[in-house]
Amino acid sequence: MSSKSSNGIKILIADDEPSIIQFLELGLLGEGFAVQTAADGAEAIRMAQHFKPHVAILDVMMPERNGFEVCEELRKGGDQVAVIMLTAKDEVEDRIRGLTIGADDYVVKPFSFEELLARIQARLRNQFPYLLGDAAYGPFRIDDRRKELSYDNQILELSPTEYELLKFLVIHNGVVVSKPFILEKVWGYQFGGEDNIVEVYIRSLRDKLNDKEHRLIRTLRGAGYRLDLP
Repeated sequence: MSSKSSNGIKILIADDEPSIIQFLELGLLGEGFAVQTAADGAEAIRMAQHFKPHVAILDVMMPERNGFEVCEELRKGGDQVAVIMLTAKDEVEDRIRGLTIGADDYVVKPFSFEELLARIQARLRNQFPYLLGDAAYGPFRIDDRRKELSYDNQILELSPTEYELLKFLVIHNGVVVSKPFILEKVWGYQFGGEDNIVEVYIRSLRDKLNDKEHRLIRTLRGAGYRLDLP
C-alpha cells in the first residue's frame, strides 16, 4: 500500500492481480495522485472508510467481496466517489449490472494507462471540478488549490473551517444537509463537540455573505440547511 499527497485527489485501486496493482499505482503516483491499493474487496471497503477516495477503480472479479459488492457498499456510505469498474470480460450484462448499482464508468482489460487516465480525468471534471482548478457555481467560485472562495467576484475572508463549510454547502446547493452530516463531512468523525457549532459557523457565513434574510443559506427546522443559488 502506498500513498502520496498531491492536489488532494485520492484514488483507491482494488484488484487481486499484483501486476495490475503495480502498473496502475506507479502510473497514478507519477501523475501526482494520492494512491492506496487493496488486494480484495473486503480490504477495499475497510480502506475506503478511512481514505475517502475521490475515485475508486474496482476489479469486478476479486476474492472476499467482488467489485459489484464493493461498489454497492461505497454507494451506501453516502460519500461522493467516482467508481470505475475493471473487467476481463467484455460482456453487456456486466456493464448493465455495474451501471445499475451505481458505477460511473467501465474499462475492459487489457487497457492502456492513457485510456484509464482519460476516464479518471473525465470523472473528476464531472464530479470534482473544484479539485482541478476553479469551479463556478452561480455567483460562487471555488479555487481549491488556493483555498479561496469568492462571491459576486469578491474573495471572501474565511477561516479554514468556514471555507470548508461554505464549499460543502455550495457544492451541495439545492440539497438539504443535516447537522450530523455537516459535522461528519466538515469537522470529521472524531469531532466530539456540540452540534450547535454548526449554527455558529452558519451565522458567521451569513454575515460575510450579507445574507440577513437567510435567502441564500436557508434553515429548514428539524432537517438542516440548504444553500440556494440566486
